[in-house]
Amino acid sequence: MTAHIIYQCPACQTRQVSTPEPATGPVRCSHCDWSRNEGAGDFHDQVICRCRICGCDDLWRQKDFPPALGLAIVGIAASLSCVAWAWYRPVTALVILLMAAFFDMLLFTFMGDMLVCYRCASRHRRSAMNEEHPQFNLEISERYRQQAMQKERAAGR
Repeated sequence: MTAHIIYQCPACQTRQVSTPEPATGPVRCSHCDWSRNEGAGDFHDQVICRCRICGCDDLWRQKDFPPALGLAIVGIAASLSCVAWAWYRPVTALVILLMAAFFDMLLFTFMGDMLVCYRCASRHRRSAMNEEHPQFNLEISERYRQQAMQKERAAGR
């Protein structure tokens, strides 16, 4: 299983997808040749413990699922349900919604997880991760957002 890192390059600000080989190898931007080679320090017992892009220790676990697909499923199910309801088929409308919910539950159950960095929002897909990585925490996210705003204000002065 090859790890993918989706990130915005800190130097040139372009969206990049990197596949370090080996997994602890350096991460390089193909656009500007920026690189970060802290590979061994980013892992603990072959499990990722900090962001490969910025070195932040705060990572959160998220389902590795495209949000656009999820919205499309909900939109299609809602539309079909409305059509069935308009044709006076309430049972059909409910069956459509229940089928969409069941399909969503199956996807949620079988989709893998990825790690997301609070600081730089890089996504570490297909990486070996510890099962104890926490889910999203709004307090931690807000702390990093406030720090970024303060840094931005200080740089603007």
